[in-house]
Amino acid sequence: MLIFEDLTRQYGDRRAVDGVSLTIPRGAFVGVIGRSGAGKSTLLRMINRLAEPTGGRILFDGLDVTALRGRDLRRWRARCAMIFQQFHLVGRLDVLSNVLMGRLSEVPRHRSLLKLWSEGERALALGALDAFGMGAFAGHRADQLSGGQQQRVAIARAMMQAPDVILADEPVASLDPRNTRIVMDALAEANRRHGITVLCNLHSLDLARSFCDRLVGLADGRLVFDGAPADLTDEVARRLYGLEAGEVLDAPASPRAAYPTALVA
Repeated sequence: MLIFEDLTRQYGDRRAVDGVSLTIPRGAFVGVIGRSGAGKSTLLRMINRLAEPTGGRILFDGLDVTALRGRDLRRWRARCAMIFQQFHLVGRLDVLSNVLMGRLSEVPRHRSLLKLWSEGERALALGALDAFGMGAFAGHRADQLSGGQQQRVAIARAMMQAPDVILADEPVASLDPRNTRIVMDALAEANRRHGITVLCNLHSLDLARSFCDRLVGLADGRLVFDGAPADLTDEVARRLYGLEAGEVLDAPASPRAAYPTALVA
């Protein structure tokens, strides 16, 4: 279980995240929604400590993530895989080598530098690629792939970490509609088949309602919605998106399992 207790991140006079408290059970697929600048990326980056909280705590199954240092922090980052909008692949390397980099925290540095991967590790990487329809591209250079293909490789690399949590920071923002669906299907597969908790920052309410079983809405760094997609009313959407609300309310909500809904004052 992932718990945020009064989580805050201050930048000068501005609070990017302002006193957020949440409890997220294992195996949930949570969409984090809100307009640009609402604090979505900062929230995710604090979970694996790419951004340091200035207040509050993050707990995972009793582990105080905010207190971790050194080797313990590196181990947590291996358990908490991050997927970025810009893929972060090494373009000149082949796809298989990029996926194997997900094992860096588990192998000695000299082995990774010399590409001394075991047959077992290579088999795991190929299996991860096959799971996301990318096995045939294992020998291709990463920079020869389309954006959607690169993002699926990034997800396969994340799976090599054997993570408990996947943090996806706007993973489809630069993709066309077809590749957007393919990438979201890949994240949903990781969630369903392996029971991995997924937190995914999304701008599109259509995608959030279609793929997530719970939505968390931020506005000016504060939590203003926490509930099922079907419970996201037009009123809440307007509070989240302001003048942009009309653009994100075009698609109807998909029915989901009910969560308690909280509209925070």
